[in-house]
Amino acid sequence: MRELSRRKVLVTGGALGALGALGVASTANANSVWNWSPTGSVAGAGKGADPRWVWDPEADPLVASLLDRGDVPRVNELLRTWTKNAQPLPAGLPADLRDFMERARALPPWTDQGKLATAVEFNEKRGLYLGVLYGLASGMMSTVIPHEARAVYYSQGGADMKDRISKTAKLGYDVGSNNAYQPDGEMIVTCVKTRLVHAAVRHLLPQSPHWPGSADEEIPISQADMMVTWHSLPTTVMRKLTAWKVPIPAAESEAFLHSWQLAGHMLGIKDEYIPASWEEANSQAKQVLDPTLAPTPEGIKLADILLNLGREIDGGLLSKPVLGAFTRFMLGDRIADWLHIGREPVWDPLLNVAWGPFIAVREGLLPFPLAPKAYWTFDEFLRRAALLFLSEAKPISIEIPETNRPS
Repeated sequence: MRELSRRKVLVTGGALGALGALGVASTANANSVWNWSPTGSVAGAGKGADPRWVWDPEADPLVASLLDRGDVPRVNELLRTWTKNAQPLPAGLPADLRDFMERARALPPWTDQGKLATAVEFNEKRGLYLGVLYGLASGMMSTVIPHEARAVYYSQGGADMKDRISKTAKLGYDVGSNNAYQPDGEMIVTCVKTRLVHAAVRHLLPQSPHWPGSADEEIPISQADMMVTWHSLPTTVMRKLTAWKVPIPAAESEAFLHSWQLAGHMLGIKDEYIPASWEEANSQAKQVLDPTLAPTPEGIKLADILLNLGREIDGGLLSKPVLGAFTRFMLGDRIADWLHIGREPVWDPLLNVAWGPFIAVREGLLPFPLAPKAYWTFDEFLRRAALLFLSEAKPISIEIPETNRPS
């Protein structure tokens, strides 16, 4: 592919990936039995409680109280100035919120700085793949995860998807940055703010007049929901990289997983549900992710909105049919058909024939001394361009919602 074409794909991939990066997800089949053992988690032990009935007992009552007290506008205004991991919390925050955030921003004791450094090496080499996969695999997959699609559609962000995407895309960008969890990075801030947003949605969505008639759960964003979203990101990405036969050293593979294990923890997922290895991740995904995929009216509408974002990029040259072909290539015929994505006589066979050689050429250049840094420089430019496009050159601020979708 030409460099220009790759740029278009990655910029739009950042847009599409936003939905999955911070979205909420569906649980496994309602009648299934949770049998994944916590001995396979980063905690190595746990109660084994079904995560479909566990939410965020620390954040949920706190944020509900902030909403009921009318504190959210002031809190959002203050938190706009909190952007760096090591930055002190703004003065003037309610005491209960400050205490929670100080605890929530602390990295867990199992954090491995060596693995985080290796994850930077992985991201430098494969940033382009990650951008495409987060967008056109993970992001579009989120539209066929029923709980996620409904929660996104009926929450406040569903009324302005570009605004929502600009905020949620930030997590996908931050987790892949070279200082993600370092003092001058922003991943911890992004996760803590997102955790507050999730708690607000849990409080607000049950009050929506549309929610009882469309959802099969009373309270959204359970621990199981969050794990489904988690698997739609790193687990799905690693599955695709493996299928494409991308040669990834074991240390880099483990480091990539570790960066996402930390993300899960910082987003409020209990350690007993976070897989300790790729083997455990794939085992859990087979129970909580794979069986959930299904079309919904809300998901089909969201997919159409996301695919139409391409019209705003480069004069619309990256059209809906092109993005649809990439979606079919990444996720397969079944999901593409669910989303009413038509077959493309040119792009469908072209991707099937050309993507493998493109991967081979890019991987073949990696041994050259300057290639990883060159790849990183190029891919970082594309990722920043994606955020700039989505935010319309405005600062991106993840804020606690006060209402559901108004219409």
